Amino acid sequence: MKAIGIVGSPREGGNTEILTKHTLKAIEEEGLDTELIRLAGLDIRPCDACMVCRNEEQCPIDDDLLPIYTKMKEAGAVILASPVYFGSATALLKALMERTGYMSGSGRVFAGKVGGPLVVARRAGQNFTFAQIMYWFHVLGFFMPGSTY
Repeated sequence: MKAIGIVGSPREGGNTEILTKHTLKAIEEEGLDTELIRLAGLDIRPCDACMVCRNEEQCPIDDDLLPIYTKMKEAGAVILASPVYFGSATALLKALMERTGYMSGSGRVFAGKVGGPLVVARRAGQNFTFAQIMYWFHVLGFFMPGSTY
């Protein structure tokens, strides 16, 4: 099984990437293959709600999203990591979440995969951002392991 960590921060090498690398290292120590995917510097455009992808599982927007979506479908576990920007996930990560959510349609492409959020905050907003990512996982049928508390 492979786990991918998608870093939604526009800053390469920042705290969100550091936390994601640390998490992926722990997963590797359990014997899984991992891959870090940085959204920083990629062309990930927002969804325009054309709904073409609902039937074709192919977004007509020509940018860097499709290879990431393919890796998400192939992985057994997906980690979405984001710093908190104005009380929410970054625009980069939200664009990925919106478009992959539509593209996966009602076929439950991600059903049964493991999903895990990572959130980094300086002041506040981490609870909402965490819940935002968890809700996305829930709607798309991911399994979200609980904590040990």
